[in-house]
Parts: sequence; structure tokens; C-alpha cells
Amino acid sequence: MTSTTVASPSFGDLALLPAVLSAIETLGYETPSPIQAQTIPALLEGRDMLGQAQTGTGKTAAFALPILSRIELDRREPQVLVLAPTRELAQQVAVSFSKYGQNLKGLEVATLCGGQEYREQLSALRRGAQVVVGTPGRVIDHLDRGSLKLSGLNALVLDEADEMLRMGFIDDVKRVVADTPENAQRVFFSATLPTEIERIVNRYLVDPVKVAIEARTTTAESIEQRLVRVDGGAKLEALSRILEVEPVDAAIVFVRTRAACTTLMEQLSARGVNVASLSGDLDQSLRERTITRLKRAKVDVLIATDVAARGLDVPRITHVINYDLPQDAEAYTHRIGRTGRAGRNGVAITFAGFREGRKVGWLEQATGQKMAVMELPDEAAIRAHRDNVFHQRVIAAVTKGAEEQRALVERLVEEGYDPIELACAFSAMARADEAPIGRLQAPRKERNERAPRDGKPQRRRESRGPSEGMTRYRVSVGHKDGVKPGQLVGALANEGGIEGARIGRIDIRNGFSTVELPNGLPASILAKMARARVAGRPLEISEDRGGDRAERGGERSGERAPRRRRDDEAPVRRQSRA
Repeated sequence: MTSTTVASPSFGDLALLPAVLSAIETLGYETPSPIQAQTIPALLEGRDMLGQAQTGTGKTAAFALPILSRIELDRREPQVLVLAPTRELAQQVAVSFSKYGQNLKGLEVATLCGGQEYREQLSALRRGAQVVVGTPGRVIDHLDRGSLKLSGLNALVLDEADEMLRMGFIDDVKRVVADTPENAQRVFFSATLPTEIERIVNRYLVDPVKVAIEARTTTAESIEQRLVRVDGGAKLEALSRILEVEPVDAAIVFVRTRAACTTLMEQLSARGVNVASLSGDLDQSLRERTITRLKRAKVDVLIATDVAARGLDVPRITHVINYDLPQDAEAYTHRIGRTGRAGRNGVAITFAGFREGRKVGWLEQATGQKMAVMELPDEAAIRAHRDNVFHQRVIAAVTKGAEEQRALVERLVEEGYDPIELACAFSAMARADEAPIGRLQAPRKERNERAPRDGKPQRRRESRGPSEGMTRYRVSVGHKDGVKPGQLVGALANEGGIEGARIGRIDIRNGFSTVELPNGLPASILAKMARARVAGRPLEISEDRGGDRAERGGERSGERAPRRRRDDEAPVRRQSRA
């Protein structure tokens, strides 16, 4: 068999609109990525599409470029709706549409996400935004208000569909998809195809083009990759122990949001760590000063977001710690590449709970390397490490000499004090400022898990207090509102800008629910969470003092709610478009 090598097409070969092509040239793009080359021609034809691809494969441009090439600029109404699982991803997609459409006069892009003022969103919709990008909860809210109308929609894009399923947005997704015109083009992207996503695909897509792209990334062999199984509430203590015991010269700790960046910096600083933060809201001069301090060893630990750490190259960085999991394999490769540079060795440590095993598997598959499971040092190991450090300090002091203290010690000995007892007293005084060793909570395989007794599941008991490192809050929605735990996770994660895995136990009652969140959340983040809407109602979050225990029995989330009739048992097919 003879194989023929076909040259990769250029963007000019893909029949894109000239104004879109000129924007691509301005941005410096030359050759389409594999997913772009495979999807753009079919999307230009108006075909439905099912794509299996992770963030980082170039899929945003793959759907944005052909969709922008078909926009009717003189029609001032939503023509494109993109649903994304998180506020950060939605904002990235909206920015990409604006960049690719920079030469399209009259193009308006609206971003509908939690944590933002309604005024700006309503203003963009009133101006006749042709492209709308948002998270499911906020899009549903605008649909209910009547401020967003989908009657003129030409295309619906579902980005990271499986992630929306994991965050509990599946009912909102069904609602939006069902509300779009039957003749609208529908484009779904998902890293995996769980059963629920396949049901939606079979129900709503007509003769879709199917494209599967595997992200290919590599990591340096000089980087030792480790995995720590730890849940959100125990991450701070786990990080503190690692920073104390590991031979860290300098470390970068990656978090997902700017709010988490600030919170973690304050928490570590309170524990005596020489720490600074680097996030996207810093101006260039402050960013440069922070990096200079890191290079000069005036800062040992840097808390950073992905965007802020782009291009960061500091030789003394020995460790990279993924406090929050990255969005995709490309971001992971970029993160851990901040260490082990120029022939030096480095260590990359990733925090993940048992519920995040699938994401860890993606990272390992994409990088081609297995992460070695790392056991956190226990209390005995911490004490042994501190003893060893103090031992070295004592030897250094003896070697250097401390003649100025000799007269005092001789006087105490003459007064009858035993030299060994004196040494113990001096040691205790010198080590009085050592931080107490916190309790490390064991990771949970599932939320609200209860150990079986005599082979039978135990009845759910009333929790006496929140988990270690967590604060319990009360929200105003419950069983009577039809709320589910996944909806609360999705709303709180999007509005508060925190990772869903950091949200702890959720207890749904009839008229309200309780949820555990990490200690020390700033008031501004809680205020944003309080404005989130679930089941059409604001959450009105407040700290739970354990006062109202009147509701009992079947009103708890531990008991099964009545099964709701499914509306997707029988597939509903649209007629194929001409």
C-alpha cells in the first residue's frame, strides 16, 4: 500500500470570511490545528457536529471562526449562543469571539455569567448582541426574565458538555437546547461521552458530523510527578506540611481563580510562610516586582493563576504544586514546566480528591507519565523533621561559638541547675514559636459517606459540626424548590469563582439547605454567592449557627426524593435541513 502525504491546509483554504481571515493573520495564526481543519468546513455548511476534544486543542477557534463567517451583522438579535460550564471558560470564549471578530463592524458579544452585574449584561442584550456566551444558570435566568430571546438563533454551541453534567447543569442544558429553534445548527463538544450526553446528542442532533481529537502534550523527564489524594477542606494543611518537609528552594502553587489566589496567600502568610501572589489583575510593574522578589529569594512561595504565570522562568523554582486541578492537559503541562528547566530537576505535586480521578487519568494519558501517589507526612514525621532542623541549628551555633552566653549558663549551673535541664529549657524557649501541627482530615471517597455497620448501611446522623477547614452555610432553597446538590455546586462554583471540588458536604432539607465551604472566604465572594439563583430563587447565603433543627425525617438529602418523569425517554428527531 502506498501512502500519500497531504499538506496541511492553510486558513485561506477554508473559505472563511475575509474579515475573519484578516483577524487571524493579525493574531499570527498560520496553519489550522487538526480539529480546526476537520471541523471548519462542516460548520461552514451548517452541519450539526459532535466533537470529542479537550480544552487546549484549539476547539474555540474551530467553532468561532466558521460561526463568525456566517453572522448577519445587520440583524441585531442573538444569533449564536455558547454554553460553558464555568465563568472563567465562558469569559475566555467571549474574548476569543471578540478577537476573531475584531474586523467585523457592528459585532456585539454579550457574556452572561454569575458573579457579574446584571446591568452590563442587560445593556449588551439591548444593544442587539449577535453572540451570547454564558453559563447555564445565568442564561436560564435571562430566559426566565425575558431579557434573552432565542427565536432568531442560528447556532447553539455546547462547550465541555461532560463537565456541565458533572456540575449538575444537565437539566438547565436540556431546557436551553429544547428552547432553541429546530432549524438552528447545534455543535456539542465533550472530552468524554457519558450516557446522559449521548441521550441529548441522539435527541437533538440531526445527522451530525463526528470529530474526535486527542490532545498531544509532552513533559520533561527531569520533572518528578506526584499525586496527593486530598479533599478541599484539608488542602491547606496538606500544603503546609509539604512546604515544611520538602526540600523546597522556591515553589509555585497554582490555583484556578484570582479570589482563591488572594485567600490562599493570606492563609499561608498567617502560618509564617514567605509568600506572594500573582494573578491577572496585577499591573505590569507590580508583576515584575513580585517576580524580582522571587528571583532574589525575598519570596519563597508564589500563589498564581494560569494566566498570570505565562512565560514565568525563575531558575530557583524546585517545586510546582497544583492546589487546584488545571482545566486541561495543556495547562497542566505549562504549569509543571515552570520547574525542571535547563537540565535541572524539579518536582510537580498535584492535589486531587477521589471524585477527581477521571481528570487525573486524562492528565496522565495526555502526558504519557503516571503520577506516583505521595503520602503526606504524619505528625511524627513533622516532629522528626523539626527536631532535625533544630539539631542542625544547634550544631551551627556551637561551631560558631556563643561566648556571650557562657557567663549566664555558668551562673545557672553554680545555682544548682542541671546542665541537661538547662539545655532542655533553652531548647523549649528557642522553639516556642513553632506552629502547632494541624489535624489532617482523611480524603472522602464520596460526600456524606457513612461506614457500614454489620454489613448494613447506617442511618444518617445529624452532623455535630462542619468538616475540618470548612464553615457551614445555610441557603434558602430546598426540596420544595426541586433543588439538587449538583445545582448548588454549579451555582456556588460559578458565582464564587471556586473549584467545585472545594465545596464540602451538602444537606438538603425541605425549606432550606446547608453547604460546607472553605474557611476564610472573603465577604465579597460570599456576597456574590448570595446573589446566585437556583430553581429561580436567590440563595441568600448566611453562616449556619445550627439553630433550626425542626425539620427532620424525609426532608433530608439522605433519603430518596420521588422519581421525576424523564422527558428524554423517547428520542425526538428534527427533520433534516436542506
